[in-house]
Amino acid sequence: MPAVRLRDGESFEKAFRRFTKQCEKAGLMSDIKKHQHYEKPSERKKRKMNAAKRKMRKLQHLFEQ
Repeated sequence: MPAVRLRDGESFEKAFRRFTKQCEKAGLMSDIKKHQHYEKPSERKKRKMNAAKRKMRKLQHLFEQ
């Protein structure tokens, strides 16, 4: 869990921005979004397959040039 301490003369807003950046780097934001609703195993498999297809198309496009 990311933690932020206020520095001398630092405003709360700046400290809060540092905290949110640390949360994004740790992957907490994407994890929260992923767990907002239940995803059936078949939907998860379909989503991962589509992501793999997009990745392969992108790689093929790069190597064709």
